[in-house]
Amino acid sequence: MTAEELRARIERGVEVEFTRSGGPGGQNVNKVNTRVTLRLAVKELGLEEADADRLRSRLRNRINADDELVVSSSETRSQLHNRTRATERLLMLIEAALHVGPKRRPTTPTRASRERRLSSKKRASMTKRLRRPPET
Repeated sequence: MTAEELRARIERGVEVEFTRSGGPGGQNVNKVNTRVTLRLAVKELGLEEADADRLRSRLRNRINADDELVVSSSETRSQLHNRTRATERLLMLIEAALHVGPKRRPTTPTRASRERRLSSKKRASMTKRLRRPPET
């Protein structure tokens, strides 16, 4: 799924809520609903089940009991800017959660690293042995 398709699905399925935000702003804070909260049902994205499960597990702290992904923004005093920022954040979160990195290939330690490890263990053992009182 491309970023444009994802953005279109977000725009189509998102619920937008405006509330008053806290912080500085004087009378503006008390009068104007500038905080934007976006709610997007995971099923509205139309993802395959494996992708939806990956999204739910990676973003479990942002998904509520109704299986909605919740993102809010109250960084600016403008409702429009906050909506744009919240939409961008939602898009970035979803893209990051769906990203599958390269599979890890297990490696074995080199001979030199094994020898360094064993020699440091022997050194530590010798230091501790020399700290003991002499045997009588």
